[in-house]
Amino acid sequence: MYGIGSTLVTLSISYPVTLIVELRDNDLIDQFYDAFFKVALIEEFSKFVFVRFILFPNRNFNEPFDGIVYSVMVSMGFATLENILYVFQYGFETGILRMFTAVPAHATFGVLMGYFLGKAKFAHRRTLYYSIVALLTATAFHGAYDYFWFIANNRGVWTGIWVCAIISLIIGLILSRRAIRLHQQASPFVTQESETPQ
Repeated sequence: MYGIGSTLVTLSISYPVTLIVELRDNDLIDQFYDAFFKVALIEEFSKFVFVRFILFPNRNFNEPFDGIVYSVMVSMGFATLENILYVFQYGFETGILRMFTAVPAHATFGVLMGYFLGKAKFAHRRTLYYSIVALLTATAFHGAYDYFWFIANNRGVWTGIWVCAIISLIIGLILSRRAIRLHQQASPFVTQESETPQ
């Protein structure tokens, strides 16, 4: 539900921005701004708000790994509603394609954001620092992923550059797996269980 809420926040911010800022599809700089600021920053900020200010103070957020759990769940709620809207707008085939590309990408962005929010929760003197890093890291990977797709779709001579989007997604997946493993290994609950006599 928070993920769905974040989608609505995104729409409420991006709609007026779209009316105010006019971007050219065939301009690489405009597409960079579109991918990193108009899309990635707004979407990741919308998710960030729900995780950082609603779920973060929750008493059940009691280990760093919970940052990943909550961030991914919000990201999946976001991706679900976004995909439904894309299906209504562009058709069923688009939804199928996004199911194997954009949805896993949102999960990856969620893991990366959640890793640093998990650190922020328990690094009391550096909470603000890690919170900012969480937002910026998710935005950077999201922006890179979208940027390559945007220029592949809008510039005929760049059609093969979509491969770079997949590469950025694969890098994100590798880093996400590492982030999950690090927080799992650092879990106080896993340590307690391993120290319990059999």
